Amino acid sequence: MRGRRIRVGLDVGGTKIDAVAVDDADEIVGRLRRESGWGEREVVANIVAAVRALAREAEFEIDEVDSVGVGIPGLVDADAGRVIHAVNLGVESLDLADLGRAQLGIAFRVENDVKAAALGAAVLRGITGSMAYLNLGTGVAAGIVVDGRIWRGSHGTAGEIGHLSVDPNGRVCGCGQVGCIETLCGGGALARAWGRPGSLPVRDILDAAEIGDADAVALRADLFRGAAAATRALVLSADVERVVIGGGLTALGDRLDSGIREALRQDAATSAFMRSLRLDERIEALPAGSPAAAFGAALVGASESSKEIVSHG
Repeated sequence: MRGRRIRVGLDVGGTKIDAVAVDDADEIVGRLRRESGWGEREVVANIVAAVRALAREAEFEIDEVDSVGVGIPGLVDADAGRVIHAVNLGVESLDLADLGRAQLGIAFRVENDVKAAALGAAVLRGITGSMAYLNLGTGVAAGIVVDGRIWRGSHGTAGEIGHLSVDPNGRVCGCGQVGCIETLCGGGALARAWGRPGSLPVRDILDAAEIGDADAVALRADLFRGAAAATRALVLSADVERVVIGGGLTALGDRLDSGIREALRQDAATSAFMRSLRLDERIEALPAGSPAAAFGAALVGASESSKEIVSHG
C-alpha cells in the first residue's frame, strides 16, 4: 500500500512549464520549471519529461502519482482532454490526455490555463464564495469560480473579457475590433505601443512614466484604466465577491495594485452607484511567481471531471 497520494499539476505556457507536486493535505511538496517546446510532439514530450523530473526532484515514485492535471492555453475540450489552436505552442489539435496517459500510465486531465489558475487562486486565497481571476499577461483573460467550481457559461466563454471593446477610439486589436480591454492592459499590446527595446517593456513604461516621459504616462494610464475596466466588467456581469489579479504583470508589484485601485476610485468619483460597489476594496493581487496556475491544474487533475466541485482538505 502506498504511503502517500501525489497529484501533479502543470501550467504550460508559451515558453515554460511550471510543475508542482501536491500531497494529500493540499501542500506543494515539489516544484520545477522547464521549457515547454514548440509543436505537438515536443509539447507532449516536455510535459512527460516534466512529470518525471518532478518525481526525481521531490523524491516520489511515478506510481505514487494518482493524477496529472494540465493547464494549457488555447481552446480546450476538457471532457475529451483535447487542446485546439494553442497558437503560442504551435499546437493545432492535440489529444493531450490520451497521449500523456499512454506514456505514463497515469490519468491525465486538461483544462484551459486561466480557468485552472482561477481554481488554484480561489483555494490558495481561501475564497469559498464567488471569485474572478483576472490574468494580466501578454494578453488578458479571466476565469470565474463559484463555490469551488469553475463556471464556464453556456459556451465555455464566461469571464473572457479581454476582447470586450471599451474604447471606440482606441487601438486596433488583434481580434479585429477596436479598443478592446486587451489593447489597454495586455502586456503585448503595451509593448507594441511603446515600441522601444527592452526585456520588460511594461516595467520600462512605469519607470519612464515616473520621470515624466509623456508617452509612458499615457500608456501607464491605459494599463490602469484597462485593468479597472476589466474589474468592472467582471463584477457587473457576474457579481463576484472578489477579483484576484494574477499573470506576468504581477511582477510590477505594488505599482500595479495601487494603480488599479486608484483608477477604480477615480472612475467611481462621479457615480454613487459605482461607489456603492467598493470595487477598489474587492481586488487583490497574487504575489509574483505564485504557483496558482499549476496548483489549480493539480486540483483539476484530481477531480473526476474538471466541471465538478473539487474537495480540498
